[in-house]
Amino acid sequence: MAISLKLNGRETTVSAEPGTPLLWVIRDELKLTGTKFGCGVASCGACTVHVDGVPSRSCQTYIEDVEGAEVTTIEAMEDIKVGAAVQQAWVELDVVQCGYCQSGQIMSAVGLLAENPKPSVDDVHDYMNGNACRCATYQRIRAAIERASEILEA
Repeated sequence: MAISLKLNGRETTVSAEPGTPLLWVIRDELKLTGTKFGCGVASCGACTVHVDGVPSRSCQTYIEDVEGAEVTTIEAMEDIKVGAAVQQAWVELDVVQCGYCQSGQIMSAVGLLAENPKPSVDDVHDYMNGNACRCATYQRIRAAIERASEILEA
């Protein structure tokens, strides 16, 4: 079945069977490999993308559910003001350890700061709660979100 959507700002048509997770279309069909497979049950956050501006787990979002939607992946974050600020903060604070979860962490952080440019520590904790990091870089992630907020404020 042919599905039309806007991917990273460009009109795109993909062919996939109904019930195919968006994650596999992004990675296998469109060859955008920044979005990662982690658990397959939407509990780790590694596969987070934005669907119409909202962080969504692409492993449990089916291709037919994004017909006509705007899907944004990690590959387009540098072109978005909040995304660029988050990526800058990630680099400044050397957040990444193994890096596997980081695209999902960044996508969620961008969603948080787009909704709430000046989040409290509790806001960050609550919003980022569904993103797992095996290396436990949570303190650096939280510090980078605070730094990105400062960058956006400047």
